[in-house]
Amino acid sequence: MSKLKSFIVSSADEMRHKVSWPKYSDLQSSSVLVLVASLIFALLIGVIDLGFDNVMDLFYNL
Repeated sequence: MSKLKSFIVSSADEMRHKVSWPKYSDLQSSSVLVLVASLIFALLIGVIDLGFDNVMDLFYNL
């Protein structure tokens, strides 16, 4: 049990004093970048899916 307590105490100490946390503005800009990249990727996949759907419709309706 003492090993578990020691692990938790040392982990909490490391999180408070040894980890460098990003600034809030950095997190905001990274979040916006991920959002924009996700939207672009979703649109690209949607266009590819629409293209395959049209090709398959033409193929099966001949």
